[in-house]
Amino acid sequence: MTSDPRAVLRRTGLLPKKSFGQNFLVSQHVVEAIATACIPDSEVGRARVLELGAGTGALTRALAMRAKSVVAVERDRDLVPVLGDELGDLPEGRVRIVEADAQAVDPRELLGAPDPDSPRVLCGNLPYQITGRLLERAVARADDVERVVFMVQLEVADRLAAEPGSKTYGALTVFVRAAFRSEKLFAVSPGSFHPPPDVTSAVIRLEPERPRRADETDTFRAVVKGAFGTRRKTLRNAWKGVAPMEAIAAAAERAGISLDARGETLSVDQFAAMANALANANPSVT
Repeated sequence: MTSDPRAVLRRTGLLPKKSFGQNFLVSQHVVEAIATACIPDSEVGRARVLELGAGTGALTRALAMRAKSVVAVERDRDLVPVLGDELGDLPEGRVRIVEADAQAVDPRELLGAPDPDSPRVLCGNLPYQITGRLLERAVARADDVERVVFMVQLEVADRLAAEPGSKTYGALTVFVRAAFRSEKLFAVSPGSFHPPPDVTSAVIRLEPERPRRADETDTFRAVVKGAFGTRRKTLRNAWKGVAPMEAIAAAAERAGISLDARGETLSVDQFAAMANALANANPSVT
């Protein structure tokens, strides 16, 4: 059984809520492609999946057909009973529905501890207005999952896949890639949604770096944010507010970084080296 979200909405008398950023995925081809990206054939029947923003359950059902279990998180209390009805024919225990804000859930709490025989997957068609915050949450919880598959704006997907020196490389790229290897899988047209959004979307896959390329410390955040605060500034000027210039110069020398370079040319590893050098020399620097 597959239910087109448009039919579900008509049957229940509900309308997409703009305040929740609801754009329901109606392309079954895209639904199946996302489910396969979340759970490759080698993991069918084994993976545990946490879906953020289950909507009317179209993707939830496709995930449940491949997963060991799915936790479907939905904030819209009008859709929670709809999800129960739509997924009620699935085997008992296959899907657990949780009414909650996707920004507040804890993957480890909902998916359980690591198990080599049952990988943990975080996925979702992200509301565009909170994509940044949900990516931050994913970075913070990178150690608690084996894979993340998100639908985001194409622009965001391009930023996450960008390389140093490119126009799309920025602070978001560095923060995410400090914790994950990032891959843009495929673009998704506006016509694949109801209602159609104003932009093209893309599906990304993030796989944790273990160990992380950089720890999420105050110093690391300050170094990255300072470097991209004003693009095309040299690091000598961009890092003025991060620490005294004597400390910046000494740390840059230890990290092998020229202060005449610009932030957008540094790799994630170089940012990590700078943050470590600065923190080790000045433990109070934040």
